[in-house]
Amino acid sequence: MTKIAFYGSSLLSAYWNGAATYYRGILRALAARGYDITFYEPDVHDRQKNRDIDPPDWARVVVYDGTVPALRAAAANASDADIVVKTSGVGFQDDLLLAEVMAAARPGALRIFWDVDAPATLAELHASPDHPLRAALPELDLVLTYGGGDPVIAAYRALGARDCVPVYNALDPDTHHPVPPEARLTCDMAFLGNRLPDRDARVAAWFFAPAAACPEARFVLGGSGWEGHPMPENVRALGHVPTRDHNALNASARMVLNIARDSMAETGFSPATRVFEAAGAGACIVTDAWEGVELFLKPGKEILVARDGQDVADLVRDTPPKDAARIGRRALMRVLREHTYTDRAELADELFRARLKAARAIA
Repeated sequence: MTKIAFYGSSLLSAYWNGAATYYRGILRALAARGYDITFYEPDVHDRQKNRDIDPPDWARVVVYDGTVPALRAAAANASDADIVVKTSGVGFQDDLLLAEVMAAARPGALRIFWDVDAPATLAELHASPDHPLRAALPELDLVLTYGGGDPVIAAYRALGARDCVPVYNALDPDTHHPVPPEARLTCDMAFLGNRLPDRDARVAAWFFAPAAACPEARFVLGGSGWEGHPMPENVRALGHVPTRDHNALNASARMVLNIARDSMAETGFSPATRVFEAAGAGACIVTDAWEGVELFLKPGKEILVARDGQDVADLVRDTPPKDAARIGRRALMRVLREHTYTDRAELADELFRARLKAARAIA
């Protein structure tokens, strides 16, 4: 059985950790294909106090203290694995963790950097020629990303990566699926996203401004960090929404808004995890425009695309519940047919088998 040592932010908690559902979806699907997975996560940022799930039966989870000695001890365990993965945005001493994990990997092991925020990572690398990750790229076997398309692939190769392959976000239908609406979450439009510096302006333009323009409509805002932020009276802020409540939120809103962060919108080809989560619940999704959306869902039929906040306001006013429900059903059928983590794991499995064979031959 092929062993994977996976070093990420958190598998157990989605608190300030938007990549959690991506990790869960892809790793669970890989486990179903026979991989033996150990996930290493640091006890930082109160994530362990805000767990969304218990340790699953398809992966072993090792939680280590947010200290350098504990990091080094956890990294040393990479020597037992056939595939060693360090993700972006672990949240504690990322550069040191990368160095320690890759140094511990045994000869013939596949060494991977898995970037769950490629546009932001690339911006950081371009701004810092001496960045440790930039120096490490030529020594790694593979860079995987959860989006970005050709622009991200080309950028990573130009920085010295041997290869870069997107493994896109997707749907885990066992986790995200249609449920009955709940009165406490009923609204005309919902947006779920933590407050981040490169999201503020777009949320103001695509969510708060349309809410102000549609005072008769009800808007719901989920996510951490919005406490104290000024917002129209018809916006109800929920704070952190646990993963277990995502289906209810998506199913209770007439429309669900997706707002890309600045870097994602500029790079394109990076559908957020929440797009697939909402589609999996049968929600009518409204998204700000980004390049490549038509590769995942058909605009006007399976998803609605807004060029600006005025478009969002118009869609809130002009899309009746019956039409919204129809678009949501089409989105659900599309993602079940083409965009599940089972599909993504098949791609990753093929990559791993081919690259492991090559890495062992070199060793």
